[in-house]
Formats: sequence, structure tokens, C-alpha cells
Amino acid sequence: MKHNTILITGGAGFIGSNFIPFFLETYTSTKIVNLDKLTYAGDLSNVEEIDSHSNYTFVEGDICNRALVEKLFVTYNFDAVIHFAAESHVDNSIKQPDEFIKTNIFGTFNLLDVAKNAWMENAHIFKKGCESHRFHHISTDEVYGSLGQSGLFLEDTPYAPNSPYSASKASSDFIVRSYFHTYGMNVITTNCSNNYGPKQHSEKLIPTIIRKAISGEQIPIYGDGKNIRDWLYVLDHCKGIDLVFRNGKKGETYNIGGCNERANLDIANTICASLDILKPKEESYKKQIHFVTDRPGHDFRYAIDASKIEGELGWKADENFESGIKKTIDWYLKKYSNT
Repeated sequence: MKHNTILITGGAGFIGSNFIPFFLETYTSTKIVNLDKLTYAGDLSNVEEIDSHSNYTFVEGDICNRALVEKLFVTYNFDAVIHFAAESHVDNSIKQPDEFIKTNIFGTFNLLDVAKNAWMENAHIFKKGCESHRFHHISTDEVYGSLGQSGLFLEDTPYAPNSPYSASKASSDFIVRSYFHTYGMNVITTNCSNNYGPKQHSEKLIPTIIRKAISGEQIPIYGDGKNIRDWLYVLDHCKGIDLVFRNGKKGETYNIGGCNERANLDIANTICASLDILKPKEESYKKQIHFVTDRPGHDFRYAIDASKIEGELGWKADENFESGIKKTIDWYLKKYSNT
């Protein structure tokens, strides 16, 4: 499935800013328009490497602005949308849920509806030449809720979101699903596990551990540190998105996970042990680990079964956690040494 001009939303954020350079390098004739509101989590320095790329255009704007989105569709005649843009920090969703409801739910609806009107005559009837136009929605494993000590999230695991963030993403998933079943729109959804790697915002767990460690501050770990996440290196996620976008079955959902389950405390200890070697000081960085009051409604464990994307599309993660975390620590040490 070949696409000429793609709208990518949220491309100045963590995953989007890793995806766009990868995609431009892989598909040299495809044009990309990056629409990003540049909230605190979006940073143009994340995409400065492609600023002057002939097939790349940046537009500052809000996915909730329907007039802007409609204008972009008319100007660029998009034949695909890859929708990364979202409010994503759980702590912020607990403090200010309204922004998550607006961006993640209404913003997704806005994009979908404009795309449907641009590509389709009526329900299940595409405009001529628009039959392969596709809307790819990027979501999260948090929509499935919390796992116990065993089990994995499958694509048909019932949704049970437990935070305003995950509830807003679950709602957006359902809206995307409805546009397939009601209108026959060519949509596809991917739900991923926790990403890590270069360009992630400093508020997230792994950048926070590295930043606090080297600045000599306490490293905050929620509760007893035993909450478990499945960690996925961001470039492996980008490759999975590309596979699903090109070859995934219309209307389907694909889970992308790293098969790298780690407790939060283990993550902190691993990073501190690496820093003890890379940037040694008198005491181990582990001495800075400090337990703080747990997050309200903190899900115990997430873990994805990625056998569908592996079996149907041939995806396989290139990085294990040990190789991925080494690349990540190296990147952040350079970043923080220059700030």
C-alpha cells in the first residue's frame, strides 16, 4: 500500500519524532506534514534533523481546530493519517483530566471526521481514488487496565481503563472502531506497551531516573517500586507501526510489546548500576533511590502478547532491554551534559 502525502499528528513528541525520520529515510518519495500543537511535551528540537528535508513540512496547530484540519486536507490532499497526538502523562491526567478528554477524545473525532468527509462519498462508499486511504490510530496498552501476576494483554482483552488518561485513550479507540463499523472507513489501531529511548520527555520514568541520578537528587519511585511494565524500545515500535500501516488488515487492532517486563525499582537499579560504571562517583547512585507516596489508582502490571503482529506481519523487536537501555542512557547522558 503506497501513500504519497501523509498527515502525522504529534510528530514533535516522543514517538512521533522518532517515527518521522525513520519513515522519511525508508520511503524517500513520501511527503509528510507534521501537525503539532507544541505543548510542553512537543519540542521542535526533536525534529531538527529533518527541518530542511524536502519532503517534510511542519505546521503548528491543534487537532481540535476543525477549520485548520480541513484546510490542511484541502491544501495537501492527504491519502493517510498517522495519529500520534495525545496528552499522555498519567499524573497530569489525574490533576487536569479536562485536557485529556478534549485532545484525546474530541481531537481524534475531529481528525477522523474530516478524513471521512475528504475520502468518502457516503457510508462504505469511497470517493474515486481514495479506496486505499488509511487512518492509523496510535494507542496504548493502558486501555486494558491492570494485570495480576500472570497473563498478557491480547487484542480482544476487554477494556478496563483506570485513569483519566487511559479512559480518554479507550474512548478514542472506540471512536476509531465506530468509524470502521458504521462508515466502512479504512482505519487501523495499534496499542503499544511502555516506550523508552531517545527524545522522551524528562517527566517520564526512565529520563527522570537518569536526570535525577546525575544531578545528585533523590530518585523518586512510587510506592514499593514493584509495579511492572513491559518495555519497548521506541525504534522497534516505529518499525511495528510501519508494518501495520502498510500491511495491517483494515479495521483490525495490533498489539506491539517488547516482552521486557521490569518492575520500576528494577529499572532504577539497572540504570544506577550502569551509571556507576559510566559516570562513577564515591557512592552508588542506588543510594539516591527514594520511595514516594504511590500514584492514585496505580495499575500493578502491564504486559502485551505481540504474537498477532509477529505471526501475521513478521514483526520482531531488534532490541532487548539490556541493549535498548544502554543506547538510552548514552543518549540522555549526552543530552543532560549539554543542558
